[in-house]
Amino acid sequence: MKRSNRLVLLIGVFLAVIAFIAIIVIGPGGGGGGGTPPPTTQKTVVAAVDIPLGVKVTADMVTNKDLLPEQRSTTAFGDPSQVVGRIVRQPVVTGAQLTAETFGESTAGTIGDIEVPPTKRAITVQVDQVTGVGTTIKPGDYVDMVVGIRADKFPVITTNPADNSFTVVAGINGTSVKLLLQGMQVLGTLLPPPPQNTSGQEGQPPASGQPGTALNGQQEIVALAVDAQQAEVIKFAQLDGDISLILRSTQDFLDPTTGQPIDPPPLPDATTGVILKTLVDRYGVLPPELIETVLPAQARR
Repeated sequence: MKRSNRLVLLIGVFLAVIAFIAIIVIGPGGGGGGGTPPPTTQKTVVAAVDIPLGVKVTADMVTNKDLLPEQRSTTAFGDPSQVVGRIVRQPVVTGAQLTAETFGESTAGTIGDIEVPPTKRAITVQVDQVTGVGTTIKPGDYVDMVVGIRADKFPVITTNPADNSFTVVAGINGTSVKLLLQGMQVLGTLLPPPPQNTSGQEGQPPASGQPGTALNGQQEIVALAVDAQQAEVIKFAQLDGDISLILRSTQDFLDPTTGQPIDPPPLPDATTGVILKTLVDRYGVLPPELIETVLPAQARR
């Protein structure tokens, strides 16, 4: 072998050794000092205690936990400050992650699993933007139900003993309104899915500028926790009355010291119910008066 060929072979071996050492020292993805390796865990907010439905989260109810990316929910929160002061819209057990779904986000168009409290029943009612507080009622809220019974359900009649016939008396207002049920907790709600963007421009807001606030006659299904007697009252009201749900403050039903639901719940407020006579006697509504008009006698021909 010629001397020049040996020299080329030695140089090649030397360069191969240098490259091998460089790979070992720097690493296959090295770049002169290397980059920061990706984190193996992420901070995740989890419940430190059981959090009942409708409770406002306080700092002592949550804690941080390091989870691997594959263990972490895609909508989980990373810092307790992101959840403190918010109301949970589904029960949370100790150790569970707090996610966007925990607070009722991204749930339009569906009702998740409903957990009926012991001794209670779940019943649904349908409301709209007028009878359902703008369809802003959410799981965990507390509502009252006011029912109006129309006058045609209370006909006033006169009877004829001669032939046992009767005649309905016209012109009498028999409408009756009563706050029947109070302090019912909302277990779930169902809203129509958000409208699809048909404008062809991504991210363009609706005409109102505030998604979900447009007056469009939207309907909402509301699932309520009730007892057996309340279920009968609601069904009757659905058949022969007009239902409206009234939104209550959740603080009325939570212990101010512990933040936990009050058991038993507060006693209902006493109400009188309203008929036309109530408005006249108590609120001073003026009933119409008969006016007698005397016409001059027509001249005789």
